[in-house]
Amino acid sequence: MLVRQNVWELGGDWADPILWYARAVGALRPKPLNDRTSWRFWAGMHGYHQGLWEFYGYKAPAEQVPAQADFDEFWQQCQHGSWYFLPWHRGYLIGFEKLIRSTVVTLGGPPDWTLPYWNYFKPGQDGLPPAFGSPDWPDGTGNNPLFIEQRWGPGDPSQPGKVFVPLDAVNLDAMDVHEFTGVASGGDRGFGGIDTGFEHGGTKHGDIESQPHDQVHGLVGGEKMFPEASTRPLPGLMSSPVTAGLDPIFWLHHANIDRLWQSWRQGDSQNTDPEEASWKKGPASLGQHKFVVPLPDGSPWEYTPEQMSDFAGVGYTYSDFSPAGAPLAAVAGRTATSSGAVAMARSTGATVEVLGANAQSLPVAGKGAETSVQLDARTHTKVAARLAAGPAPGARAEQVFLNLENVRGYSDATVLQVYLQFAGKDGAPSFERQVGSIGLFGITKATESDTGHAGDGLSYALNITKPYSEFAGSGNADPAKVGVRLQAVAPVQQSADVSVGRISIVRQGD
Repeated sequence: MLVRQNVWELGGDWADPILWYARAVGALRPKPLNDRTSWRFWAGMHGYHQGLWEFYGYKAPAEQVPAQADFDEFWQQCQHGSWYFLPWHRGYLIGFEKLIRSTVVTLGGPPDWTLPYWNYFKPGQDGLPPAFGSPDWPDGTGNNPLFIEQRWGPGDPSQPGKVFVPLDAVNLDAMDVHEFTGVASGGDRGFGGIDTGFEHGGTKHGDIESQPHDQVHGLVGGEKMFPEASTRPLPGLMSSPVTAGLDPIFWLHHANIDRLWQSWRQGDSQNTDPEEASWKKGPASLGQHKFVVPLPDGSPWEYTPEQMSDFAGVGYTYSDFSPAGAPLAAVAGRTATSSGAVAMARSTGATVEVLGANAQSLPVAGKGAETSVQLDARTHTKVAARLAAGPAPGARAEQVFLNLENVRGYSDATVLQVYLQFAGKDGAPSFERQVGSIGLFGITKATESDTGHAGDGLSYALNITKPYSEFAGSGNADPAKVGVRLQAVAPVQQSADVSVGRISIVRQGD
């Protein structure tokens, strides 16, 4: 059985698996764009943007993209905002790993090469692995193919391409969600996403896709102003779905997301993949596009979510399944009843009801923005009572979500930390709680209208049950309204036109 190892624990910055990865990337990059086994062909399968590819030098203006048949069959196929997000990317990783392994063998390397994963949550491993941040090979010569200049995330500006993931902007809250499939109506999106057909750019991301997947993309890639090319910031390679596959670290990030999927399934017997035939058989069963990637010999390999769900049959495992490199804390998605029984939070079939919303669209620029949500007194009183009493045996756990709806703009790298502010009553001090963060990965595509998309932007749902319970149970808090503060990890450019269409608070339960 092949074992994917932690990139930080291979035995050195340039341990053999990384050195062979770099050699293989270096061998695949010069191949023609329309070659099914080229580096750029595989990046185009995830997403493609002619202007950005040419501006960053990944495509010459006169260079031809793949022939129409190959373009239609293989390119721009990544699944986002869909319950197919996890299985599509697992098959994509498997095909990519086969290509790299085949190339490694051709170069004289080991036949059991496997793709490492980057677990940024493990203490001391939030930094970009050193081999990816150095422009040089280990012998000091330049042209290291793992180094990408277009990484403009947090880090030392004098060392471009060497970034880190701020741990206060990412979390593993998704691992506490027990339903794979969520709802699109404002409640929980589910661990794996909402029920869709083939969806290349869905607007409502599932929990593990929203966090940490989206944040890590934006935090590693960052963005930069190029006044000669655009009045808007341009994304680093990792920040946008249309360029992310060009960065070699993309594949190690997605290996970690793939590892977290299996970790989630092992963490609780109730964490299971969907049983619906439309998920198991994939979008091809609905008459839509099949899941297909080329093998190292160029022949197509078709796969289904059902095959990807059978982890024992995928041909590899991971060296460690602990999500953060240490045992998780108690499962926060469960709510203990007064009798000590445990009620599970369930999304499917639940009632979703609005408690309140802000008054108007909220522009976001600079360091962030603030607004407030006026609560309906009657609904708030009902929710407060249910949270205080806990669910009856067999009933759904009451949950509360903060929705940020129709987020539009042109800054895929932006990550916003989200805080709730609860005003004090009768002279009592106010208090504030961080309730998560959102990453705008994919927002440019979601903002622009195209075939099948209306340009409604992205929408997010953050579980705020715990801080809302604290607020609802406090006699010193004003129940009339809740403040919402968005704090940008990096300043948001005015020209990016980022805005939140509406911010609302909803309850989900029976």
